Parts: sequence; structure tokens; C-alpha cells
Amino acid sequence: MGLLQKVFRRAGPPVTRCTAVVPAAGRSTRMGEDKLMLPLGDVPVLLRTLWALEQCAGITEIVVVTREDLIVPVGQLCRDAGLVKVHKVVVGGESRTESVLAGVREADPAAELIAVHDAARPLITRDLLEKVLKTAEQYGAAAPAVPVKDTIKRAVNGVVESTPDRSELYAVQTPQVFEHGLLLGALEKALAEGAELTDDCSAVERLGMSVRLTAGSYENIKLTTPEDLAVAESILERRGAL
Repeated sequence: MGLLQKVFRRAGPPVTRCTAVVPAAGRSTRMGEDKLMLPLGDVPVLLRTLWALEQCAGITEIVVVTREDLIVPVGQLCRDAGLVKVHKVVVGGESRTESVLAGVREADPAAELIAVHDAARPLITRDLLEKVLKTAEQYGAAAPAVPVKDTIKRAVNGVVESTPDRSELYAVQTPQVFEHGLLLGALEKALAEGAELTDDCSAVERLGMSVRLTAGSYENIKLTTPEDLAVAESILERRGAL
């Protein structure tokens, strides 16, 4: 039996236990309203994200990290939807690092892997999930990414200073998946040292650890502005998932 079949075999529990931590504690300032509760084809954004994780055999537990004022409505949303893998809904912190760390600390101690997935990426597919989980099991740290399409400029005060080689640039997505102890230690160190991080790979990279990239998808977008909602609806319509 191959490695992928061992990890994701349908009969019996998965060989590797993985907790998905879903940070959902942001304020949605660029959206103008709480984006996670907005309907996407009549289904709340957050619910579409959680349902995608629920359907992945490699995910054995889900921990949602949200704002204190959303604990009750998020918990009710999960119960109403019958999401059996959502074991905990916990309060996050002021920063992404604090929120993800809060979720990791609540994860099943027996989980070998932690997958951190943005609550605002509801278009994740099972195929993408399984590929990044497989890679993380092999190498300890993995994330999906896509080559950037545009030319990138590095500028200071509006003045271009350099043009990086586009062939070496990738837009990193989530889920970002790590060995449990590695991520926990990396986040604790980053928080103690006051490091400002925009993703979880950065915490691991600060330790000198390598992160393997897997093939992401241009459809695995993060909903940030109202325009993103329209794009997401178009993708779902094309998939026949509205």
C-alpha cells in the first residue's frame, strides 16, 4: 500500500492524525462587514470552509479560533450544520500569531500534524488538501503555492528599488501544515520575540527550517474585499456548487 493510501485510506481511522486550526478572529476591515458570516451562494463563508475540511479524511479534528463575540454564533453554526470534526471553538488573540497559537494549544495532543487554514479560503479542494498533508507528513512542513503572474517591484516611498526575478516568486496559500511540536515551538518563540508574521511558514522559517511547497490553485483565493466574493461565486458556479 502506498503512502497516500496509508494516510487517507477510507476504512478505519487515518494513520496520521491531523488537527486543522482555522483562524477566524479577524475584523474584516477591508470587506466592510464580517466576511465569514456573509452568504456565498446562500451558505456562510465560514461554513463552506469548515465543510471542505470536514470532508477530508486526513483531517481528524477541527479547532476554530474566533472573536469572543462570535463564540456562540460560530458554535451554533457548526452544530446546526452537523460538523462532527469541529471539537472546539476558542477565543483568539489580537494578532494572527496569538490566534493560531491559541488553536494549536487546544489541539489533540495525539495529532502529529497541524494544518492552519484561513477561514476566508472557502474554495479549498480535497485534492489540494491531500497533497499538502502528504508532503507535510514526509518533510515536516509544507504549504501550497502558485507562481505569481505579475511582475513584482520592490519600492521604498513610492520609488522602485529592484525587480525580483518572477520565476522565483510564489504566492503562498493555506492550509500550511506542520509537525505539531515544530509549529508549537515556532509560534511560541515568535510571540516571545515580538515577531510580526503574516503567515505560519514564517514562524518555522525563523528557526532555520525548510518549508516544502506543493501545487496550489489560483481558485484557492482568500476573500478580502467585496470583489473577491463575486469571483468566488463565479468559481462555485463553474464547479456547479452554488
